[in-house]
Amino acid sequence: MTGPKFPSLFQINTRVWVNELSEALGRPATLDDIPDPELDRLAEMGFDWVWFLSVWQTGVAGQRVSRENPEWRSEFHDTLPDLRERDIAGSGFAITGYTVHEDLGGDEALARLRERLRQRGLRLMLDFVPNHTALDHPWVEDHPDYYVSGTDSDLARAPQNYTRIRRNEGDQVFAYGRDPYFAGWPDTLQLNYGNPPLQEAMIQELLKIAARCDGVRCDMAMLVLPEIFERTWGIPAQSFWPMATQRVRERVPGFWFMAEVYWDMEWTLQQQGFDYTYDKRLYDRLREGHARPVREHLHAEPVYQNRMARFLENHDEPRALAAFTRDVYEAAAVVTFLTPGLRFFHQGQFEGRRKRISPHLIRGPREAVETDIQGFYQSLLSVLARPVVREGQWQLLECTPAWEGNWTWDGFLAFSWEGPVGERLLVDVNYAPNQGQCYVRLPFADLDGHAIQLRDLMRSVFYERDGSNLVSRGLYLDMPAWGFHIFEVTIR
Repeated sequence: MTGPKFPSLFQINTRVWVNELSEALGRPATLDDIPDPELDRLAEMGFDWVWFLSVWQTGVAGQRVSRENPEWRSEFHDTLPDLRERDIAGSGFAITGYTVHEDLGGDEALARLRERLRQRGLRLMLDFVPNHTALDHPWVEDHPDYYVSGTDSDLARAPQNYTRIRRNEGDQVFAYGRDPYFAGWPDTLQLNYGNPPLQEAMIQELLKIAARCDGVRCDMAMLVLPEIFERTWGIPAQSFWPMATQRVRERVPGFWFMAEVYWDMEWTLQQQGFDYTYDKRLYDRLREGHARPVREHLHAEPVYQNRMARFLENHDEPRALAAFTRDVYEAAAVVTFLTPGLRFFHQGQFEGRRKRISPHLIRGPREAVETDIQGFYQSLLSVLARPVVREGQWQLLECTPAWEGNWTWDGFLAFSWEGPVGERLLVDVNYAPNQGQCYVRLPFADLDGHAIQLRDLMRSVFYERDGSNLVSRGLYLDMPAWGFHIFEVTIR
């Protein structure tokens, strides 16, 4: 199954959705109960990939930690004021094995879901968690050498990073899985990438996953890079990702790898076999609200930009309507999703949900649909379905002052799309809290000498302009704070 140059992905909180289906049906639901019309709708909206978050088996140890951790419970209560114990299932990233959770219907139900997706031209993405396992993973008994171990003094010195686990062969101190900048995750144990048999075991796990889906999103993928792992644990390690991605693709050609990655390690992981890497930098710069850092970010080479996964929200980040003020939100979305790369959307985003749902929970709050946000995304998705932005050529354009001394030009972002059959778009955004003016020169030389129509695809308004001016002086823009246009450019 091949796909477009710039695909779109929709992330689903699987356990929350199945729980909602259970309540509606009055019985325990599984993946088999996900309605066909909902899958039809995702295909009709133009998606190529569906990421089903948290389908793997979890255990009682992770659930117990989730329920007893006071800091986490405070967050859960903020999300669900009517929180119940059964709402806290434990983190979907505290995995006891890469088999589909029995409550979701097991591997057979996933296989049927995958076939239903395939019939609609949709590809299935699942999780791979390379850094850690659950506290009660079978390897704790069978292969304790797969983990970073500790000593009694480690436990006494850093109880936030170590724990004592009871084992049939004798209790042992293990390290919690962690990010080097934060305390450990107390529902997980850290895998030891300095141990070659562990690396081989994780490749075997990946091969099992690759038989069940079309791609994986790799959680905190940079944590197992040798330089990061050694800096965190003081243990030398061989490089994992180049061998892992190669081995999987030898077995399953075309299998996809997407990395959750931070700390400017995106290019490193792209070079080590990842198809796409999170673009957290773009997200952070958009949240800061200044155009120039965004524009500088978008000057990167196409070979890098084309493999960025661009998002406004996901299960780790705040909901977009909570992160961005309402006046900034739509402008940020236009910039995010009309630049090249993977367009990455999150369940609830189109309805304007405001409350993030922790991966420890299997129930979300009831929230009213924001109809204006829903309408905005209907228009934006219709633009993203066009071949010109799925297969075309993107170019960042230069904005120049409208007149000498007018500083407001610096708040503008502009870029063009040109398709293989002549379709062309011009995207202009005044990403600033003030009204601004500028000129933007169009890169289409054949407009010279023709009357040009600019049709705003988000508002159904038309403008007539002289093509010679557009390619020489440029299009004059006078736009309100956070204003934007998505123009279809045609010769009359």
